[in-house]
Amino acid sequence: MGRLLQHKFYLVSLGLLLLILSFSFCWLLLRPPLESSVRKVLFIKKGTSLTNISAMLEREGIIRNRHFFVGVTFLLGKRGAIKAGEYDFHTRMLPLEVLNTLVKGQVKRHLVTVVEGYTLSQIAQLFNDLNIVDRQAFLEKATSPVLITSLGLFPTQNGTDSRIKTSIEGYLFPETYNLIRDMDPEEVIRIMVSQFKKVIGSDLAAKASHLGITQREAVILASIIEKETSLPQEKPLASAVFHNRLKKKIPLQSDPTVIYGIKDFDGNLTKEHLLTPTPYNTYLIGGLPPTPICSPGKDSLLAALAPAPVPYLYFVSRNDGSHHFSSDIEEHHRAVWKYQKRSGKRISSDYTDSKK
Repeated sequence: MGRLLQHKFYLVSLGLLLLILSFSFCWLLLRPPLESSVRKVLFIKKGTSLTNISAMLEREGIIRNRHFFVGVTFLLGKRGAIKAGEYDFHTRMLPLEVLNTLVKGQVKRHLVTVVEGYTLSQIAQLFNDLNIVDRQAFLEKATSPVLITSLGLFPTQNGTDSRIKTSIEGYLFPETYNLIRDMDPEEVIRIMVSQFKKVIGSDLAAKASHLGITQREAVILASIIEKETSLPQEKPLASAVFHNRLKKKIPLQSDPTVIYGIKDFDGNLTKEHLLTPTPYNTYLIGGLPPTPICSPGKDSLLAALAPAPVPYLYFVSRNDGSHHFSSDIEEHHRAVWKYQKRSGKRISSDYTDSKK
C-alpha cells in the first residue's frame, strides 16, 4: 500500500512538473516581452555568437529569456542560419517571430539618395556617414582595375600620366537606392553601375561614335555639363559649346575641371589655380580631361550625346542659376561686362577669353 501511494505521489509530482514546464514553455513562447510596443533597432555584427545575440535580445527587451531562445534555436536546427545585419524589432514580437526575422535576414533597409554631380569621394563619404559602407573600403574597390574590367565599362589604362588613378568615377549613377547597413562595397558599386547601364541604354557607344567621340569621352563630357549647369534646358546648349570647342580645338576652359584637379580645394578658385598645370586644367590643356569629374545625371548624359544645333562657343553666368550663351567673342565680352564685371564679380574672363 505504501509503495502504491509513493508511486502515485511520483506520478502526481511528475504531472505537476510537466504542467509547470508546459505552462512556462507556452508563456515564454506565446507571450511577447512587453504588452506595449517599443521599437528597437539592433545591429548584429558578422561572427557574433548565438549566445551573445540572445543576450543582446534579452537586454533590449526583445525576448524574455536568452536561455530559452538559445534552446528553441537549437531544437529547430537554426543555430547557423541566423544572419548578421541591422534589424528593426519591437517588444510585441514573439520569440519565433524574432528568430524567423533573423533567419530570413529581414534587415532594415535605408533609402539613400546620391545627388547628381557628386564625386566618387563625396559618394564614399555619404555611405560612410550612413554606415552603409566604410569609406576607405569603398574607395579601394572603386579604384580596383580587376573590378573595373569585370564591369566592362572602359579600358583601365588612362595613358601614361602616373598622376591619374583609374577609378569608377562617372559611372556611379545618381539615384535613390534601397541599401542596407554594412554592405559589401563591391555589391554597392555593381548596383550603381547597373543603374547607369539601365538608364543610359546599350547604345551609348553607338551614339557617341556618331558624334566622333568614344563612350568614355561622352561620360567625361556629361560630367562637365553636370557641373557647369543645373538647368535641364541649358544642358544641350552647354554640350554644344563643348562639342564646338572640341571640333575647333579650342580649350574647354572649364572651372569645374580645374577644381577637380586641385587637392583640398577650399572653395575659392584663383588665377593661380588656373595657371597651375594639372591633368584637369582645361585652360592649359587641349581636349577633354582624362577622367569624368563627377557622376552625371540622365539629363547631362543625354545632352552630351545630343548637343543643341547651335554655333555657341561661350557662356557666362547671369548670377541667377542661368547662363548667357554667345557665338562670338565680342558678344561674349559684352555679356561678361553686363553680368559679371559691372557687378564687381571676379571671373576668369578678366585675363583670358574664357567661356565663363
